[in-house]
Amino acid sequence: MDKETLKMLANKLMFTMKEEEYKTLMDEFDIILKQMDLIGNIPDIDKVEPMTYPFMLDNVSLREDKVVDELEIDEILVNSGSNLYNQVKLPKVVE
Repeated sequence: MDKETLKMLANKLMFTMKEEEYKTLMDEFDIILKQMDLIGNIPDIDKVEPMTYPFMLDNVSLREDKVVDELEIDEILVNSGSNLYNQVKLPKVVE
């Protein structure tokens, strides 16, 4: 990852960084890429099932979703700064 690519991505995300922060970020990307190479070189890594949680959990269930005190669309839109087609309109933050 080079500095110009990082600047372009930061600009698209409307994120400002100091010049010295780009060096730190490039160093961190180098470490991440080296770690990915190490992981990629593990034999039969493609046969290992991805881990989603490190512990087996029993008796875990999600609660049932219940609609309570549902708001009407007019009540929602009256407090929005801007709306379009019955949706709250927000400013664009990412290209």
